[in-house]
Amino acid sequence: MKIVKSITAITLALLAGTAAGQVTSSPYSKSAYGLLSDNATSIQRSMGGVGYAMQNGRTINVMNPASYSQVDSLTFLWDIGLDLTNLSSKEGDKTGNSFGGGLDYITSQFKIAKHLGGSFGLLPYSSVGYSFGSDLDNGAEYRSGSGGLVELYVGAGYEPFKGLSIGANFSYLFGTINNTTQLTAASTSMFNRVMQVRDYNATAGIQYAYSINKDNRIVIGATYRPKKSFHGHTWGSKYDTQDNTNSVDSLGYTSLKGKYEQPNTFGAGVSYTFRQRLMVEADFTYQPWSKAKYEPLEGFEDTNMKFDNRWKAAAGMSYTPNKRGSYLGAMQFRAGGFYNHDYLNIRGNNVRDYGVSIGVGLPVPGPTGKTTVNIGLEWKRRTSSPTVLIKEDYFNITLGLNFNEVWFWKNKIR
Repeated sequence: MKIVKSITAITLALLAGTAAGQVTSSPYSKSAYGLLSDNATSIQRSMGGVGYAMQNGRTINVMNPASYSQVDSLTFLWDIGLDLTNLSSKEGDKTGNSFGGGLDYITSQFKIAKHLGGSFGLLPYSSVGYSFGSDLDNGAEYRSGSGGLVELYVGAGYEPFKGLSIGANFSYLFGTINNTTQLTAASTSMFNRVMQVRDYNATAGIQYAYSINKDNRIVIGATYRPKKSFHGHTWGSKYDTQDNTNSVDSLGYTSLKGKYEQPNTFGAGVSYTFRQRLMVEADFTYQPWSKAKYEPLEGFEDTNMKFDNRWKAAAGMSYTPNKRGSYLGAMQFRAGGFYNHDYLNIRGNNVRDYGVSIGVGLPVPGPTGKTTVNIGLEWKRRTSSPTVLIKEDYFNITLGLNFNEVWFWKNKIR
């Protein structure tokens, strides 16, 4: 019965995630594929977004699939992440404020065999959401966009010998991005571009753990996602209202293959653990987006945008005073920070963001004592340099529900 309930809960959550998705509100998301995600869970976001060298049998680490090999036996984990965001933006002397959020991710992890673990779930790849306008001579311009890309993945991690773990994620990438521009003067013209992706992706990972002694342990991790062309289609349309007549013109329908790409992605990190109480980690991510193709439809070119190489540095820590002591001692305290040189360059200015975060893991009383509620607070600033186009300050509340079920365990009858 417990197994049936667990499977039902995961299935319903996956369906909910597909329908809901995370809400984004940023003018920077109007370009290319929108704002990119690094697949960090609520625990990892509270630590600055680290994870390449993270190993823990009781938490799910999708950032490096090699970590799946360390899942505890007889357990089934799943992690549901929610995000609530307050965004304050400033452009010149104009200010704005918005509130959003939603379901961020669904992940699960389980033991397949000795030294072999598996995982599946739903993760964000990118998100698009914006709405703004400006005055023109004898008229006005309004821009809006919505959508994003999502990955439905399955992965496995294997430990061929003590200390070394390897793994891979395979995913189905899907989603639709809509961008609309409306020009209003004597008549109204509306330009709409749609990008629909139906594709696959793969990520490989490796970790090596070395125990210096019983109290000190170091883990080195790395991941790689290959460069590839996107599959799917993009098309555009123009809608005109003039002299009380309406007309719709098609502006092209073309395949994404060979024209739209993602670059190679390299990730590396190192972590240090002391007595299973203190863990610190530093990560680095690199994506050469300047070498990736992006060929907009005719009529939808954006001469103000180009791709920059993306790199991100992150560091974080977690501390548990005493897992077997009082409730306070069993709580896990986290903190971290990051700096991200993003892939978008607008009018010769690179988009970048940086932030800090703190969080706490609250154990849920129960038979296993392994289920936790993870709460995080994150401040992040997104802007551009050298010229500040728009300054955005994010205050995020992240909530992760990390369920840990004991499977295939029979209680003895006394």
